[in-house]
Amino acid sequence: MRSGQVRLAIDYGSVDTTAVLAWPDGTWTPLLFDGEPALPSAVLLSEDGTTVTGHHAWRAAPVTPHRFIPHPRQPSEQRLTVADTDVDPLDLVAATLRHVAEQAHQLAGTGIDDVRLVVPAGWGPRRRTWMRHAAHRAGLPPPQLIDAPTAVAGHLLATGLQLPVGAYIAVCDVGATAEVSVLRRGPARFEVLATLADPTAGGTAIDDALTTTLTTSPPGTGGQRWAMVASLRAGKHALTDHPAVTVPLPDGPAVVLHTGLLDQAAQPVLHRIAHLTTEAITAAELTPRDLTGVYCVGGTARLPLLAKTLTDAGITSTLVDQPTLAAARGAADAGATNTIDPTTTEEPLPPVRRAAAIALPGFASLALVSQFLLTPEWRGSLMYREAILNWGELTMAAVFAVIACLSAGTVLASTIANRTTTPTSPGIHTGTGILAAASLGVAVSGMYAVVGSLYVGYPVNGFLRWTLLPITPTITAAAVMALIAARQWRTPAGGWSKLLAFPTGSVLTAAAGMLLIQYSLTADRWPHLILWIDLAGRVGGLLLGIGTVMAVVSQPILRLILSAPLAVITAALVSWPASGILGAIYAIAVTTWWLRQMWTHLLRPHRPPQ
Repeated sequence: MRSGQVRLAIDYGSVDTTAVLAWPDGTWTPLLFDGEPALPSAVLLSEDGTTVTGHHAWRAAPVTPHRFIPHPRQPSEQRLTVADTDVDPLDLVAATLRHVAEQAHQLAGTGIDDVRLVVPAGWGPRRRTWMRHAAHRAGLPPPQLIDAPTAVAGHLLATGLQLPVGAYIAVCDVGATAEVSVLRRGPARFEVLATLADPTAGGTAIDDALTTTLTTSPPGTGGQRWAMVASLRAGKHALTDHPAVTVPLPDGPAVVLHTGLLDQAAQPVLHRIAHLTTEAITAAELTPRDLTGVYCVGGTARLPLLAKTLTDAGITSTLVDQPTLAAARGAADAGATNTIDPTTTEEPLPPVRRAAAIALPGFASLALVSQFLLTPEWRGSLMYREAILNWGELTMAAVFAVIACLSAGTVLASTIANRTTTPTSPGIHTGTGILAAASLGVAVSGMYAVVGSLYVGYPVNGFLRWTLLPITPTITAAAVMALIAARQWRTPAGGWSKLLAFPTGSVLTAAAGMLLIQYSLTADRWPHLILWIDLAGRVGGLLLGIGTVMAVVSQPILRLILSAPLAVITAALVSWPASGILGAIYAIAVTTWWLRQMWTHLLRPHRPPQ
């Protein structure tokens, strides 16, 4: 007996049950039943009321077939009738679990208080509660239920697989039935994104197909049927080590079973499994290229044809080491390597150069609002002076202030997510940062309006109209993106700070354009400078148009094609009456950029690093 607490993990399947003991020193031992690591889940009710389990049940099945139950794991509300007696399937499952518990106690030499039960990921609360009741009836302590794909993922980590946080994998569990799940590795645990099951695609369906192929008449009933199934199952398992085996049949001469016949019988079933895998990946809103790997477990996963069938469907798969024990070993947390390092986060640290995305629009905003306040065009007499203002410049100052705040909020949130040791999704930090930055951007824009009103001496309503209204669509789009970031499991390639980094080239070009436009509208128009001043305004309009296109379009070719007509239009609009329109055009472009980033993220989930 070893000191310390021993963990027992049980993978109770519809056909076979496997279990392992994990020791405090990190080692683990599979439980053996009659020398085999798999205990058949089948049971047989004897005439004296006792329950026979495992291999003994299969041996007794040909003699008393009417008392044999090959698949005791039934829906929680279903009842069985065996030999004209109503039987609760819960008692049948408990009998097998009790057999496992006795074997574990004998091996451990002490009581076991830590029990984990592997259950399908698609099970709901009712079936999970039913399984807990079965464990209680078997005399086990309250078990911890672990989803099968999550347990397999833990086994992969325990065997040394390097799986980065944020990566996606698929687990193809093919035993008596088939269940395919897609998982994402988070900062603290694996998350099941999608799971699909097909009870007709697995080892049982292959056994039925083999029976039809190898027998000239339909399978008999009663004892002959179970004897034939047992013989064919033994022959199928023997093909993993031999190219051909002789299979005795109870109602006829022995037949030779070889890999060709097995492949012929298995091919339709394996095609269903490949289709199920493709559907599960699609249900997770991913493609096979987005996955770090597809890992196959279960007894049927040993068939070489399964890997070929998946490859033909565009899916590259890997057979997990010890596929029948993978889920039980992962659930036992052997070696405690299933725990994810909390210091590893999926949000990359933003590069230092990302600070330019904050500084440039911030300085551009200050430059524009300063020029706006210092260079109004005053007209009229001393008593009735009227200020002609470039409202478009004030609008762009507010827009750049919002861009700077949002950039700062995103970068700071990404940095916090990278440094945090809590299992919080980086998207939550990002969403919070975006909302806080948006509020700050609105406050700065409102401050511009108030300062402008006090400096010029005009009512604040007009200033608020040109600062707050143009940025409202951008703030709304940013708020929606914050909600998406906080609630979604996907993290963009390169992190949120990269996805939401507004193009600095657009800021620089558009700001320079508006500064030139304001200069051309307010500069002293000496006769020998009129041409140059007007030319500066037209150049400013061209730059503003180019900057607008740079915000909306990222491809160089499209930028070149679209910049020419829009630059000509904005250059032609340069005038006092149209100055507000120029600022509104750029505000629309910024909102369009946010909508494009949102659509890009929703449409194309990132591919994790390999």
